[in-house]
Amino acid sequence: MSGPSTVKDEPIRSRDQLVEYIASGGKPETDWRIGTEHEKFGFRLDDLRPPAWDGERGIGALLEGLTRFGWDRVEEDGKLIALLRDGASVTLEPAGQLELSGAPLASIHETCSEVTGHLREVKTVADGLDLGFLGMGFQPKWSRADMPWMPKGRYAIMRRYMPKVGSLGLDMMTRTCTVQVNLDFADEADMVKKFRVSLALQPVATALFADSPFTEGKPNGYLSYRSHIWTDTDPDRTGMLDFVFEDGFGYERYVDYLLDVPMYFSYRDGRYIDLAGRSFRRFMDGRLDELPGATPTLKDFADHLTTAFPEVRLKKYLEMRGADGGPWGRLCALPAFWVGLLYDGEALDAAWDLVKDFSIAERHALRDGVPKQALKLSFRGGSVRDLAAEALRIAAGGLARRARRNGQGADESIFLEPLIEIVEANQTSAERKLELFHGRWNGSVDPVFTEFAY
Repeated sequence: MSGPSTVKDEPIRSRDQLVEYIASGGKPETDWRIGTEHEKFGFRLDDLRPPAWDGERGIGALLEGLTRFGWDRVEEDGKLIALLRDGASVTLEPAGQLELSGAPLASIHETCSEVTGHLREVKTVADGLDLGFLGMGFQPKWSRADMPWMPKGRYAIMRRYMPKVGSLGLDMMTRTCTVQVNLDFADEADMVKKFRVSLALQPVATALFADSPFTEGKPNGYLSYRSHIWTDTDPDRTGMLDFVFEDGFGYERYVDYLLDVPMYFSYRDGRYIDLAGRSFRRFMDGRLDELPGATPTLKDFADHLTTAFPEVRLKKYLEMRGADGGPWGRLCALPAFWVGLLYDGEALDAAWDLVKDFSIAERHALRDGVPKQALKLSFRGGSVRDLAAEALRIAAGGLARRARRNGQGADESIFLEPLIEIVEANQTSAERKLELFHGRWNGSVDPVFTEFAY
């Protein structure tokens, strides 16, 4: 969830403009980049509570402290809400989860270096404020009522609307964290193939990264509760997008889907206009009561693109949205997994061969089953663990053929090692934490804030 887009205010005259806007993301393979985003929970070291925006130890103070590292300030109504530097940004999720949206980089080596540098900067500032940060998919200890709200206009609109369309949307906003990677495509055909492969395999990523087994200090019956939350957030803007697998799918079909996703807002003259539940199609016809006679610009459409939350999201690039947040090594592993599968032609062909005959029912069974069972979910006489092992084998081959090496001569496949260990042990991070909870932690989640903090 980001702020208002920086796209220019060009009036929308036709649906074709929207198709062209997405199509303009296509680029030659030499220009493909990797943009990694990750969110993390802040907590006060003395009482483990999430910090509010204001106060001497607040998230606002943390952002202020980060400006010493050359970040430019972004304010809303006089309050510091984000930072920008060299194509990257640091932003706030609704309850103050701190997000790094990384710059578009050429290799996972650069991505991992970026993540490392960011976490070092955050820790430097956080130590002075007696704050810590934790990477997990769901807040393990605190209730929804315990979570603060950040002073951002779009979140106030979403906060009012979410309870009207699902029972867990406010939990999605305040108590979840993810790691995502944004990847390029060459043209429409390449986009379609990558979209289908990544959508079919998104449950495998969910299983590999499952790390949200606790709610309010107790096991919640899930391994990725974060993933489950999306099933009851807002059916109009989430899910597995079955139409992506239909013949004829392309930019136009995705634009038609977006036009049917209800709006949240329009950002005009420095403020958010609440349009929650309104139709973008009616907006294009100038028929919104809240903005009489007004029609949208490309900037409105770019903002609207960010309010659809399917498992894979298309903008001018593809976003992989299925993974729980986690520790440093998995923040580098997620882009490695998807780059290995999607950025090498041989790997992409092999990945498509793996998933092309999945039925709609099978894709949904994977999506619905992995939040509870992760790698142990049965699938076609085997399990998701088998699927994950094969996907990792394909990804490793893709990364080896990409042959992007670090100073020691290692290619990017080294970043898959945390995932290979999870598959070999047949134990997700969530299951490891549950083992600790029932064992050494004596039924308390508090140790997670020390043993698994950055």
